[in-house]
Amino acid sequence: MQHARLDHDTDFLVIGSGFGGAVSALRLAEKGYRVVVLEQGRRWGPEDFPRTNRSIRRYLWAPALGFRGIQALTFLRHVLVLHGTGVGGGSLVYANTLVHPPPEAFGEDEWGGAGWEERLRPHYAEARRMLGATPCPDVGRTDELLRELAEELPGAGALEVNDVGVFFGEAGVEVPDPFFGGEGPRRVGCTRCGACMIGCRVGAKNTLDRNYLWLAERRGARIVADTRALSITDTGDGFIVETRQGAWFGRKAGEWRAKNVIVSGGVVGSVRLLGASRLRGGLPRISERLGDVVRTNSEAILVADSADGSVDFGDHVAITSKLRADADTFVEMVRLNRGSDALFPLAVPLAGPSRLPRPLALLATMIRALPWSLRAVWPFGRAARSAIVLAMQPTAGHLSLRVRRGLFGASSLCSEVPEGETPPVGEIPVAEEVTRRLAARMGGRAWQSVWTALFGSPTTAHILGGCRIGATPAQGVVDERGRVHGHPGLRVVDGSVIPANLGVNPSLTITALAEYFMAGVPPRRPETGPPA
Repeated sequence: MQHARLDHDTDFLVIGSGFGGAVSALRLAEKGYRVVVLEQGRRWGPEDFPRTNRSIRRYLWAPALGFRGIQALTFLRHVLVLHGTGVGGGSLVYANTLVHPPPEAFGEDEWGGAGWEERLRPHYAEARRMLGATPCPDVGRTDELLRELAEELPGAGALEVNDVGVFFGEAGVEVPDPFFGGEGPRRVGCTRCGACMIGCRVGAKNTLDRNYLWLAERRGARIVADTRALSITDTGDGFIVETRQGAWFGRKAGEWRAKNVIVSGGVVGSVRLLGASRLRGGLPRISERLGDVVRTNSEAILVADSADGSVDFGDHVAITSKLRADADTFVEMVRLNRGSDALFPLAVPLAGPSRLPRPLALLATMIRALPWSLRAVWPFGRAARSAIVLAMQPTAGHLSLRVRRGLFGASSLCSEVPEGETPPVGEIPVAEEVTRRLAARMGGRAWQSVWTALFGSPTTAHILGGCRIGATPAQGVVDERGRVHGHPGLRVVDGSVIPANLGVNPSLTITALAEYFMAGVPPRRPETGPPA
């Protein structure tokens, strides 16, 4: 299709305001470009977040039901994905954890060459500065239990305190910006309330709207919230992005014209948008590898709870420490604040090995543990008395995401396992052993995700890949600078370009990689305009 020469609305249109999009917005604005950021979620202030996730409409993202919160759930056959939305993307709901991956996460085969860890080193340092990474000053009750448990596990290391993106200061006291020489927003010292993943009402969490996006707007970037990108069309002279704005029903259609587009919607959002654009003919030359090699970070999410409801295990920030349980497995203790029980119905009693089909094995386990199973029906109070166990591995295993044409021209996202490949599994034996031992110490029960119990599929908050880096279109979707093969001016800057399981929380790595990509964009020349 031929298009008339465009009058561009902006030099760079950034789709998504998470870690990749926020970095892109600031660095491009600093280089003199006109920048517009589109975000499908709303803009949040500290007072807007719910006090607990029982306020489902303000916590979950399900716009078809009128829910416009920060936590999105995507149920696919081979994985259950937890991801964030809103101005600030995943930073609104993430657990503040800023950890450098182990060396084995930068394998030459996955990354298409050696030296990536060294290449990213200065950008990790800048990402740490911008996100306010600081060692957690102390740990919580469940971390102490994990420390004791480590002495019983052969091959386990010592408990390590994590770096986190939190302003500790004096609890509850507001002070001028402590991070950017007074240019940032005023901040309030952390009260250790445990509500980091519900949305920080205190103002202590270093979310992207308090660093990268805050500074980007002050350098001229424009953020347009409540606007979802539906498709991208390459015109040869730039791009047209079709959007829907406002409420899910009665929404308003629109379009943006840009010389360059950066897609930063996370794995689910970016693969869906690029796949839908290809189906509509807007991106005909995008690599056939789109959606391939999707990683779950080899994660398992389990729960150990206590029979004693008087003890509150949500006594700190969301994650404060990690333990290397064996050579391949990192374990972290995750906490929620009292009253944030909404997702616990997705947990079922942890079953042992069985020859029965998974649904029957789950049913048998629930019958044997009937008193505990009935507790799952009544989730109230479980957040305070539970320790969430997050296990991650920098190991192999992947699946594919595909965008299919649905009814009335709509498109849908589905998962599949490549022929001859073993899908990622949600069962990590050492993590299950850690959870059982924790539950025994707490006088309670071990639980697992219902998705894992029914299908053996993982539940992950850190999905990666799908637009992986590759030197050619036959090897990947983007080149080593995030540029989409076949469509000059189009980039992908988010976790979907990461080709390997990192084995740790990926937010720091996504930020560092985005800094690296943006360092490769030359400053704007007023006489020549933006680069293609």
